[in-house]
Amino acid sequence: MFTGIIEAVGTLTAITPKGEDISVTVAVGKLDMSDVKLGDSIATNGVCLTVISCNATSYSADLSLETLNKTGFTDYQVGSKVNLEKAMLPTTRFGGHIVSGHVDGVGEIVERNQVGRAIEFWVSMPSELCKYLAEKGSITVDGISLTVNALRKNAFKLTIVPHTGEETTIADFHVGRKVNLEVDVLARYMERLLNNQSSQPESRLTMEFLQQNGFA
Repeated sequence: MFTGIIEAVGTLTAITPKGEDISVTVAVGKLDMSDVKLGDSIATNGVCLTVISCNATSYSADLSLETLNKTGFTDYQVGSKVNLEKAMLPTTRFGGHIVSGHVDGVGEIVERNQVGRAIEFWVSMPSELCKYLAEKGSITVDGISLTVNALRKNAFKLTIVPHTGEETTIADFHVGRKVNLEVDVLARYMERLLNNQSSQPESRLTMEFLQQNGFA
């Protein structure tokens, strides 16, 4: 589990085909690797990857065909910058929101506007994800926990302050760029609960039955 608060920006240094799958190696920049072990999870542009080898300056991970089909990794190249976050600890300050690292869909930057010192982006999204977004709610974009500031058909607006731009890859986003999206997991659980309630079969337990069997 993650929080969407980016700890470092890394660089893809190798992309190795493995049949239909690939493995990647990431130079971690300022990310502290002293407590990372084999099998740990690192969110890489919002994708939860399992470390298969690591040292003080880099790690490698495998990506399945499912991951390639559901994320923007197919467009990445050696040299691409990626947002990095290690899995949260029980003692981690919860600065963002609950992020699983399981991408729900790929969006696209459709507008970029400078507004004062901030940058505003409009991001298109798959239509099936629209129902999970709300104004002032949370969404994860390339691993970054962000606030939805406005909505329109199949798109949402982000307002990025200078600090976020400096500490993540988002300042380099341009129109046409594909981004990994993960909706707020609480919205998905709420949908599941509501759907289960509406589909429950009608109870056959009646007052008459209770009276006949000595319960009332």
